[in-house]
Amino acid sequence: MRKRDVGAWAELLRVSALFTVPGDALAGAASLGVAPNRGTALALGSSLCLYEAGMALNDWADRDEDAIDRPHRPIPSGRIAPRSALTAAAVLTGAGLALSAAAGRRSLALATALAATVWSYDLHFKHTRGGPAAMAAARSLDVLLGAAATGTAAAPGTSAATATAARATSGTRTAATNPAARARSVAGSPVRGRPVTGRAVRGTAATTVPRTRAALPGAVVMGAHTYAVTSVSRHEAHGGSTLVPLTALAATLGLGALGIREQRTAPGTPPARLLVTALAGAYVRTAAKPFLHAALNPSPPLTQRAVGGGIRAMIPLQAALAARAGGGASAVALMGLVPLARKLARKVSPT
Repeated sequence: MRKRDVGAWAELLRVSALFTVPGDALAGAASLGVAPNRGTALALGSSLCLYEAGMALNDWADRDEDAIDRPHRPIPSGRIAPRSALTAAAVLTGAGLALSAAAGRRSLALATALAATVWSYDLHFKHTRGGPAAMAAARSLDVLLGAAATGTAAAPGTSAATATAARATSGTRTAATNPAARARSVAGSPVRGRPVTGRAVRGTAATTVPRTRAALPGAVVMGAHTYAVTSVSRHEAHGGSTLVPLTALAATLGLGALGIREQRTAPGTPPARLLVTALAGAYVRTAAKPFLHAALNPSPPLTQRAVGGGIRAMIPLQAALAARAGGGASAVALMGLVPLARKLARKVSPT
């Protein structure tokens, strides 16, 4: 593939915006109190594929509109054929679903819903009032996908965890008829003085089913921010809206203040609270300034910058959510993506 072709595909897929994707899976994993694992990696790969599928499908669906408003885009400029973009969207969607299937049935169900949301947005909802809500739903589902895949990988399965549980259950049955075995069973119980029973083992596995619910608050926060950014993006071609970026600015300030306030009242060490406060401040700083500029002067260039700022602000927001849930290492790693995203955005626009 020639260098010119690589550049065209990078522009079509908006690769500079890819850095906003890993944080969904990591924030979802952190919400469970579980370190990133194989399931997290599968969810991350699935999210990246589905995100890029949406980018390719977006330009294919908007090819006629872009020919008028944005003739420099890869499809109207003739650098990428419409059929190639549509094929890429289909292949990437299939790859995303395959990766999610490897993470478990719940992950596949969420990824299927996410893919359906992405395709319905690009093909229908984008130019309707339901567009921002569809995009918000997609981002929320992405966070839940990370949580579901991580929780499934961390749950007792058919591996060593199941073997250990089986031995514990077998030992309990032996203890029922053997006093010496009963003493050993009690001594080795997770809760001193209580033998490990089959019911307790089953209860441990069952607790993995509702665990994804712990990611709901973070999913809602990411969805709210995405709703605000998408609302602004609907005016990036022609500008002219003051109220929409002003509303997005208010949402940004509200989400940032909410994160700081909840952290002050939540248990945790002072360094952890300070990290969340710093990340929430970075989120507000990244998004608020371009939103304010777009509200004061709603021209297409400033509106596009506001959208770009809102997209980049997703990284510190995801980092703040991960840190608030105890994933300090994930939060720091995510913030390491910020300079890379900023550098690549100078070459390839995220909008």
